[in-house]
Amino acid sequence: MTRGVQPREVPLMGQGERDLRLDFLRGVGQWMIFVDHIPYNFLNWFTLRNYGFCDAAEFFVYISGYSIGFAYGPAVRAGEMVAATKRLWTRAVQLYVAHIFLFLFFTAQISRAARRFDNPMYKDEFNVAQFLANPDVMIQQALLLTYKPVNLDVLPLYIVLVVAAPLILWGLLRRPTLTLVCSGLLYFVSRHFGWNLPSFPDGHWYFNPFAWQFLFVFGIWCGFGNGPQIRPWVKSLPNQILSWTIVVVALVIALSWNFEALYGLVPESIGKILYPIDKTSLAPVRLIHFLALLAIVVKLLPPDLPALRSEYLRPIILCGQRSLPVFCFGVILAFAAQWILVQVSGSIAMQILVSVGGIGLLTGVAWLATWYRTLPILVAVPPTVPVDHGEPRRSHAEAEASPEPPRPTNEPAGRA
Repeated sequence: MTRGVQPREVPLMGQGERDLRLDFLRGVGQWMIFVDHIPYNFLNWFTLRNYGFCDAAEFFVYISGYSIGFAYGPAVRAGEMVAATKRLWTRAVQLYVAHIFLFLFFTAQISRAARRFDNPMYKDEFNVAQFLANPDVMIQQALLLTYKPVNLDVLPLYIVLVVAAPLILWGLLRRPTLTLVCSGLLYFVSRHFGWNLPSFPDGHWYFNPFAWQFLFVFGIWCGFGNGPQIRPWVKSLPNQILSWTIVVVALVIALSWNFEALYGLVPESIGKILYPIDKTSLAPVRLIHFLALLAIVVKLLPPDLPALRSEYLRPIILCGQRSLPVFCFGVILAFAAQWILVQVSGSIAMQILVSVGGIGLLTGVAWLATWYRTLPILVAVPPTVPVDHGEPRRSHAEAEASPEPPRPTNEPAGRA
């Protein structure tokens, strides 16, 4: 029997073993984002934002771009641009649905707390007062991604960037350097002219896609295969000295903001040059600080580091590999933690308890999501066998109990 023609498998994933460094950094970023979303939290002192100009958001956007470049680069080079586009836009739809469900759960959670405890702080601080006053209008604006409560700004940015990812991959396939240069020009032009997407009823997106796209494009550019070309320069001694100098200077300046004894350590002239350090449009000092940190990470964190496969780092790796459910659950959990600190106790012990306990729950969600992916998939249902209306079908047991009579034959009697 001849076999049917088998469909060709589209190589949509990157060649080679998974880079656990990306999962590790993304997992650390998820934990930092969760802790930073809890205001007046002692563990905020252990996150990146207090020791420099950038925070976990820069790493999240860059790693997201790098993962797309690494995963879809082989497919694009093999001529499977349509298949890659389909997969990316399917992912964008999944992110959009996740954002809408997160929006509904989040606003319901805050609304219930505000009404039950008669505390307007919840609805005002998290920007849901307008939603409670005009839910019909605000739901429509939420579907258009123009209305976003506090802490729900990252996913809309990621949705827009993923939708634009096929165009970026197409440009990198043909003119990689020109595509990166154009992305840089868009970054500077958007900052100069104030380009941004509008928010409802007024204002703009907290994460300006026209500015933050540069980190995303740079990540895709590196993951697409251009990273190894600049790696020797990144690891070189002059660049490492420059990177460490930038990180140390940023550390001193950041500490001078938080400790009164260090207020006069930084001259006012330097402060006038740096301020404002805008996160919305990705201020250049934030970008420079992130690139310096990235160079140091590339130098100190090799891909074959045995610790990345140890059981001690497994919880962080899992949270990085299941970033979407971990992030969504973390947003809801962060509000629950803040509610506990406001309504029950705001002591340092309680701050540590809700933070560490929340991280444990996030790890549990990551483990459940990983376990769910290992469950078997239902096999395809076989096509329906046509029914012979002339004679009823007999079961196997009936056929064995009452075999069919011998069929007539034209062979002469006695022939074997």
